[in-house]
Order: sequence, then structure tokens, then C-alpha cells
Amino acid sequence: MKTIVQISLDLTSIPEALETATLALRAGVDWLEAGTPLIIAEGMNGVRALRAEFPGVPIVADLKTMDGGWLEAQMMAQAGATHVVVMERAHPETINNASSIVIKGKDMVAAAKRLEDFGCDFVIHHVGYDERRGLAAMGKPYPSPLDQLREVVAAVRVPVQAVGGLSIEQAIRTPEYGAPLVVLGAPLTIDADAFKTASGNLEDKLRLVCDKVHAYRD
Repeated sequence: MKTIVQISLDLTSIPEALETATLALRAGVDWLEAGTPLIIAEGMNGVRALRAEFPGVPIVADLKTMDGGWLEAQMMAQAGATHVVVMERAHPETINNASSIVIKGKDMVAAAKRLEDFGCDFVIHHVGYDERRGLAAMGKPYPSPLDQLREVVAAVRVPVQAVGGLSIEQAIRTPEYGAPLVVLGAPLTIDADAFKTASGNLEDKLRLVCDKVHAYRD
């Protein structure tokens, strides 16, 4: 699979999501993610607005579904999403009914194999925001998605994405580990505390990332 850059729109208003998406696509981003905060704040309207504004762009709906897989996936697809996120710890029937992209659980390699067996199209190797923040607050190190990334990639045939606590430099290098889907969200492009677009020249930052990630295609 060719390398892909995805921006996570972890925002709480449609106008800001559209504005950030516009500059991201101008910088070379390939996929848009309707982040969980946007879906909580705006529901399917956020996905509809992204689809109306960007008709040809893949849109990931980060629902983090645990139940009601078919209904939630169907509703998001009708709103314009091309992919839906479902949790690895959901019941197998939920995963079977909903999944295109999946966030995985504790035993990363075994979970990745399980999800591929269920027919998932993508696997997200994820370390959660609360987990990272909680451990950091206690002065403890927290795991990185890079820790087992090579093992996860080797265990499955579907594309893998690594998410959670990566620096921009680390995110850019994930294709070297065999993970071609590079996601940029909080705190790299989104203020993780305010759920606002990060300050500074975000477009230039994204363009630099896109140029480096897309260079892996050559």
C-alpha cells in the first residue's frame, strides 16, 4: 500500500474542522478523520459537512464503537464516511458488522491477528490518550506504538497504523516499520487540552510531513 497521511480533526465545531481540513489538504494530506470530539459535539452532521466540502476524500469516523456495530457503521456510511473505527475489545459480532479500521487491545500481536481473521481492512496499533497522560502524571514511562510495531506489521497482511504519543519525527518514520498510514492529531496538529487547532504555521508543518511521508512511495 502506498503511504498515506491522515489528519485527525479532534475539534468540536464544524467550521473549525472544515477550515483545518482545507489547509491540511492544501498541504498534501490524503485522508480526513472526523475525530471523536467532533462526532460527540456535532454527530453525523460533522461527517456530512466534511463529505459535502470534500467529495472525493476518504473520511474516517473515529467512533470507537463497542456495540451496535452495524447501525453505527451504516449511519456513518450514509453520512459520507468511508471507514469506521471499532474497538478490538468489542464483541466479535460487533467487529464483524462494523469494522474497517480497528483500535487494538492489550496483547497487540494476537489482537492484530484476531482482527484480520474477522475481516478488518486496517489495524490501528494504539496507545490511548488517558493512559499516556495518567502514567506521565505519575512520573512513569508510558508505552509507545513503536514498541511492538514491527511485530504487529509482521503478524498481519492488512495495513497498520501507529497512533498515540508519537513525535512528528516518529510519525514520519512509521513507514520504515512497515506501517504506511501516518496519522497526525493531538498534540501534533491539535491542542489536546482545548480541542483546538494547534497554533503556529500548521500548513507548513503538514506540508513538510506530507513531503517526507510521500517520499516513501518512490
